Amino acid sequence: MTRAPTGLSALPSGRIEERFEDKNPRYTEAEAFAEANRCLYCVDAPCIKACPTEIDIPSFIRKIATGQVKGAARTILTANLLGQSCGQACPVEVLCAGDCVYNAWGREPIAIGRLQRYAVEAALAKDPGLLRAKPPTGRSVALVGAGPASIAAAGYLALEGHRAVIFERKSIPGGLNTLGIAPYKMKGHEALRELEWVLSLGDIELRAGVSVVEQAAAPGEVSARDLLAEFDAVFLGLGLGDDARLGIPGEDGEGVVGATAFIERLKADPRLELSGVRRAAVVGGGNTALDVAHELALLGVDVAIVYRRSEAEMSGYAHELEGARVAGARLIENRVPVEVARDGGRLVGLRIAPADARQEAPQGAAPAAEELVPADLVAVAIGQSRATRVALAFEGVALDARGRVVVDPATHRTGNPRVYSGGDCVNGGKEVVNAVAEAKIAARAMHEAMMQRAGAAAPGPAPQGE
Repeated sequence: MTRAPTGLSALPSGRIEERFEDKNPRYTEAEAFAEANRCLYCVDAPCIKACPTEIDIPSFIRKIATGQVKGAARTILTANLLGQSCGQACPVEVLCAGDCVYNAWGREPIAIGRLQRYAVEAALAKDPGLLRAKPPTGRSVALVGAGPASIAAAGYLALEGHRAVIFERKSIPGGLNTLGIAPYKMKGHEALRELEWVLSLGDIELRAGVSVVEQAAAPGEVSARDLLAEFDAVFLGLGLGDDARLGIPGEDGEGVVGATAFIERLKADPRLELSGVRRAAVVGGGNTALDVAHELALLGVDVAIVYRRSEAEMSGYAHELEGARVAGARLIENRVPVEVARDGGRLVGLRIAPADARQEAPQGAAPAAEELVPADLVAVAIGQSRATRVALAFEGVALDARGRVVVDPATHRTGNPRVYSGGDCVNGGKEVVNAVAEAKIAARAMHEAMMQRAGAAAPGPAPQGE
């Protein structure tokens, strides 16, 4: 058990992610001042409407422009406790900056993400105690998983005076922020530094290396029943599970990796060695596939992205595909993997075929042409399983047909009145900012419910004598 991560020492040196340069380095004071003064401070502020956490963007930018950096950071963090990481990792191109009025005029939108990062980092470097917790309430919440949703929820609950205990099965906390964000956007140690700050906001405890199970039977395990007995409420921030598999011949063996597992090793495991990888095939069309392709290309690997549909149908963002292409990756559309090709067990490439070859060919027609994409590494990014089995250990919690935890959107409460949930296990896999937005809703609902129960349990006023 640990009260807080140990910052840089929590991640060993020699990690491949250390080789990446920052795509959008933090602004200097002069750069931030100049960019902030481009903002028009729109009255209707479409950028606010596009932000899932509804940060008052014109307000914080105006404060930067007038030298009130601490006030700018307070505006950001009140709305989004993970304002620093969202400033670095948010796809602002399709959120706040994507709705900036400058776009309609053919001009460069305000660099909202970079301004947000500057304000938070600059302010917290001078005054980490920017936000203050209320007096203790005597109420407590257990949070399962130490990803962005649980971290944000714990912070909001602590600021209200509640005790928050986060249970994380891995030794390295932070979830997606620490182990999943592309290293050219944010490094793992930066995520841990932000986590340390959140843990300082009040009575928050992190218990790393502890798994929540249906029935605890070994050290390092705690049961759902025990959590409900010890805490006033429980928040499930379970994230997503293991990478999905292709289910084709040759997939088992060295050289084939799940995309998220690969990114995690790239960010945290100094033993990962890529010196023998000159060519790679990345299978998938989502943002995870594009991140892996971009990362490998930046490392000098010749990368082919294999996608079963057309570019127009890709779920990954267009700006992420463009970034991968600029780095050197290429897209192969309308193709499906049919075999991982090996020579004596050694991976030599990925055999692909036209996507329509999956359908039965007309009688007498020639078989669809297959081709080999030479590769020393195949990264599979076609989705992840749901990590929601533990949710069913809590009575009343249900999953939908896609394995997501079912919640009331207004409160994020599950079918159990004392269990709440948010983040990827609820939304199926969105952005960090969505996890924070859902955590805010759940934390507010938990706070109100706990205080109502506390009020109902309190004795009434003593009778007055005549």
